[in-house]
Amino acid sequence: MKPFAALLLLLAAPAMAEPGLPPEAIVAAALDNHPSVLAARARIGAARADARILAIGPEEVVAQGTIQRRNVRGVGLVPEYDLQFTRPIRLPGKAAIDRRAGAAGISAADNRADDARHQAALMLARQWWAWLGSAAEQRALHQSARIMATAVAATRQRLALRDASPLELDQAQAAEAAVQAAALQAQAREAAARAMLAASFPDLPLPASPPPLPEPVLPAEGPAKLALLVVERSHEIGASAADFEQAEALKARAARNRVADPSIGLRAFSEQGGNEKGLGLVIAMPLGGRARAAAADRATAASTAAAADLAATRLAINAMAAEDAALATGYLKAWEQAHMAAEAAAAAALRQREGHRLGGVDLADRLLAERLARDTALDEVKARTAALEAITRLRVDSHTLWMHAEEP
Repeated sequence: MKPFAALLLLLAAPAMAEPGLPPEAIVAAALDNHPSVLAARARIGAARADARILAIGPEEVVAQGTIQRRNVRGVGLVPEYDLQFTRPIRLPGKAAIDRRAGAAGISAADNRADDARHQAALMLARQWWAWLGSAAEQRALHQSARIMATAVAATRQRLALRDASPLELDQAQAAEAAVQAAALQAQAREAAARAMLAASFPDLPLPASPPPLPEPVLPAEGPAKLALLVVERSHEIGASAADFEQAEALKARAARNRVADPSIGLRAFSEQGGNEKGLGLVIAMPLGGRARAAAADRATAASTAAAADLAATRLAINAMAAEDAALATGYLKAWEQAHMAAEAAAAAALRQREGHRLGGVDLADRLLAERLARDTALDEVKARTAALEAITRLRVDSHTLWMHAEEP
């Protein structure tokens, strides 16, 4: 998708976007054009070509001939020739096994291509929330810096009225400078996160300023249902199952190969200057030996390994699904507590701020309250970002976000 067209779609379809996320059509274009996805899709074509090779078989017609002149006593030089065409013939059952192996290879490549898109979606979500989270931290720190500037101004005014000491002004200015430094660090992290996101997904148009962090909400399906979908729709399991199916087919093929394929051909010859001519049928049969038995043993071992790999993949995906559900639920609860703490600390800081303005609260008490409010605000932003990322990961892994096109 061209950048200008993508930007128009981004501006024209805000209703298509999940809260805090870019529109799904924009995300789909960015994922489909990601190099890792394009490479994986190209491997499907290679797998299809391999399947055609297996279906056709390696058997080819071999042409062999001899042209010579023989010196016959009493006759002299006479022309002779020998021409032969032979072709191996697959024994019954082998072609079907080859087609089965080819189909399994296509299925494995297709699942890996979908998983490449899935992994790109996870990376996009991680980098997107890192950008929005760092921007939210920056906004919170800039707000705190503005509040501290009012503390400095109030202290300077009270110093002029001899109601505050120079030490208090130094403390207020130090606190303001520390918050400004933290805000600049957050600004640098936000710029770095944006640069990484733009470099990783150049087809994803980014707004001039990051949108605010929405409140995290668990999907209507619930974590338990989504965890089941993570396993049911896993492309890693699909690819591993296809690998096992292909290994089983190759195992069966190796067992059949212990009886070699015969070669059948036609032979024509002319000798003694044409006095002797002939046309005959040629049959050749390789005699299988220990090498074919070893190949069958190797295929059996490969099939056993593929079965174990499939079992390990299932365990890993089940563990990942349980982790996704636990993190989404746990991080949401953690954000709720952090949100309550931030609201309470902000209310306390507001009261201390008003008390300091009226002269009933010392600067040290106000600075302490402001610091607590700032720390809890940053904790709330971090908890909110973690919850949003965990919920998005659960939705992407369960194929209920950004992955709809892959489902039947």
